[in-house]
This record gives sequence, C-alpha cells and structure tokens, in this order.
Amino acid sequence: MQILKRCRATHASVAEKSVNVPSTQVTTIDNGLRVATEDSGAPTATVGIWIDAGSRYETDANNGVAHFLEHMAFKGTAKRSQTDLELEVENIGAHLNAYTSREQTVFYAKCLKQDVPKAVEILADIIQNSKLGQSEIERERGVILREMQEVETNLQEVVFDHLHASAFQATPLGNTILGPTENIKSLQRQDLQNYVNAFYQPSRMVLSGAGGVDHETLVKLAKEHFSNVKPVNTECPNVASATACRYTGSDVRVRDDSMPLAHVAIAVEGCGWENADNIPLMVANTLIGAWDRSQGSGSNNASRLASVAADQNCAHSFQSFNTCYKDTGLWGVYFVADRMKLEDMIFYVQNEWVRLCKTVPAAEVERAKNLLKSNMFLQLDGTTPVCEDIGRQILCYGRRVPLHELEARIDDVTVDDIHNVCTKYIWDRCPVIAAVGPTEQLPDYTWLRQNMYWIRF
Repeated sequence: MQILKRCRATHASVAEKSVNVPSTQVTTIDNGLRVATEDSGAPTATVGIWIDAGSRYETDANNGVAHFLEHMAFKGTAKRSQTDLELEVENIGAHLNAYTSREQTVFYAKCLKQDVPKAVEILADIIQNSKLGQSEIERERGVILREMQEVETNLQEVVFDHLHASAFQATPLGNTILGPTENIKSLQRQDLQNYVNAFYQPSRMVLSGAGGVDHETLVKLAKEHFSNVKPVNTECPNVASATACRYTGSDVRVRDDSMPLAHVAIAVEGCGWENADNIPLMVANTLIGAWDRSQGSGSNNASRLASVAADQNCAHSFQSFNTCYKDTGLWGVYFVADRMKLEDMIFYVQNEWVRLCKTVPAAEVERAKNLLKSNMFLQLDGTTPVCEDIGRQILCYGRRVPLHELEARIDDVTVDDIHNVCTKYIWDRCPVIAAVGPTEQLPDYTWLRQNMYWIRF
C-alpha cells in the first residue's frame, strides 16, 4: 500500500510539473529530415542543424575532415561570398556558429524570432552549397594548424585526447577531432565532398528550433529549403562506419618535469546515451563532484573527495566527468596536482570510487540527485542550450526526453541502484589513465589496477 501511494504521488507531481512546460514537437518531412521545436514564445530564437557526423565516422586517412568542413561552411557558397554571408548575418543582428564533436557536427544561428526564415535559409545554403574553393581550403589549412597549436596549450584538452587515444586504441573514437597535422596538410576538396556525400544526408540530420519558433512554420521552411537534400547511395572512399569501438584498460604518461603541475585523468568504461545505467552513473558522477582550491571551499564541502582534497592539500582542483557516446563512454575524474601529491590524490579518488560500490549513505544520494537536477535545469536557461538539447536528444534517443520525465527518472534512483551500477562499471574493472607533466610519482598501472576493489576480512 505504501508503494502504491508513493507511485500515485510521483505521477501526480510529474503531471503538475508538466502543465506549463512547452512541448517538443517533432515532424519528419518526406526525405527523412526531422524537424523538432520547442516554442516558448520568446522574442529571440535559436535554429540549427544537428548532423550525425563527427570524427568517429572518419578513418585514419581522413581524420579531421569533419572539423575541416565546419570551417569551410562559412567561406562562401554558390549564392553568397564570405563577405556577403557575414554582412547578411550582421545586418539582422544574428549570431552564426558551429562546432564538431566526436559524434556530431552542428551549425546554428541565434536571431530575433521574425528573422527565423532568413536564418534557416542561410543554414540551408551553407550546408548544401558551400563552394569548397581551393583557395579557401588552402587558407583554412593555416587557420586549423594554428588552432591545433592553441589546443596544445590547453592541458585539459590534451589530457582528454590522450585518454581517448588510450581507452579506444586503434578505433575512430581514439582519434582527435582536429586530426593529425599530416592530414590537415594533405586533405583535398574531394575528401571533403566524399564526407558530405556520405554523412550530410537527411536521415542523419535534425533541424532544431527553440524560443520564438512556430513548429508549422519551421516545417514549411524545412520543406522549402531542405527538400533537395537526397540520400546519396554512392560508395565513398576513406569513410568509416560507426562500428563498435573497443575499450582497452591502459595508461599513457607524457612526462615533462619542467612543468609545475601534473594533469591527470583516470576513468573506467561508461555506458552509451540510451543505456538505462546512464542516469545512476550521472548521479554517481555528481556524488564525486568538483572542487577548485581558488573557490575557497574547504573541509565542509558536501563532496567527500573535495573535503579530503582540501584537508590533505593533495590537489589544486578536480572535476568528475561522464562522457557518453552512442554505445560506450568514459566515467572518471580529471585533476591537477603537485608532483609529490599524485600518489595521495589517485589513492583518494580510487578509494571514493570503491566506496560508492559499497557504503554510500542515502543522504548523500539524495543531495546528489537534487544537485544533478538543479545543474541540468540551469543549463537549459536560454534558447541556445534548449535548441542544442533538442537536436542532440533527437539524434541520440530518437525523441526529446521531457524534463519532468528526466526528473522522475533521477528521483527514482536509489542507494541500491548506485551500489549496483558502480559495482558493474567500477568494481574490479581495468581503468584508463592519461597524465601530462611531472608524473614520476604517479603509481604504476599494476598498483592502480589492484586498487579498483577492496579485500576485507
């Protein structure tokens, strides 16, 4: 009877919370392109194209082509020169941007709601009609090579690239998004065109809109500007399929004793977006938390690892992460520490992981659930993050998960769920480690591996 009452109360609460939440409408037009919107009636809007294409779909020969295409999209089309494109966007006060990840390529525009038709037309033009001119390609080589040099100064980015390369050895997920220098210097127009033909297809694309966006209007705009996008059934060379990427427990260390601090990431294999274990892993990730010495919080921090890091002065900062892909992921902690504190910090991280498998109290789980919900909802403050959330979820799940459903799924996570899921993914599993800097005091892999479980009598 108590369980029945709890279920009824939960359903009532969910129903109440969903009353004033704008619904996400999804329509698939004739060629397979999906149009998804959330109309909040805001005076501004964000519209964009989310494409199921990224560095995961590249081979060693063309690694970096997806990111290269992102750069080329703004260099002029058959209809507009680069200058015309920039002036047209500025004249309506819009912002045009793009980014590439390991599994997705995104082009989006933020504008006033009355300018949505113009923004969609511009997006359709740059995606379908980019000239990919030889002079522009040559110019962008230099731009991307300079960008690669800038990325190399961001040690967190460097560590995570090494982490992927070690965790997913000899698979596309192990490649970097920007690609190696030799590829950037050698990619040709035909390589770019092959990738467009293979992956810029309507069934792999979502036209997403949030803010002041009328769904039926956006559907009409999609039919008007994207109906010419047809599936291309040609065999394109040097294009990889999304095969399963094997995880390998391993480590990579780039020792440089001239650096003042060591940057370290340690992780285990996580799960994909659609896996039911993802929500409990997100709660567990929040339990580990994040901390930075400059923030001033000390031993009273709610995160146990943060309290230890502050008390023992064993790190400058740390942050937990849960990086998901379609069928796999990486769940772990990234931290920055002095060279003589590495052994202590890695011990406390692993000790906290194993504790989650066995003894985490209910009060901590409840706090983490509330914090996770708060962080998720705060991240959706604005038309651009909502538009991004819609596009990503349609590609990953095939639907937009309503906020009240997500909240209910988080609320349903129990202490036993945390214990079970952490035992499944952490207990006695092979970790992957990437470290850059003065790493001499970082324990060897055998020591790290044996600390992935407790033996108690």
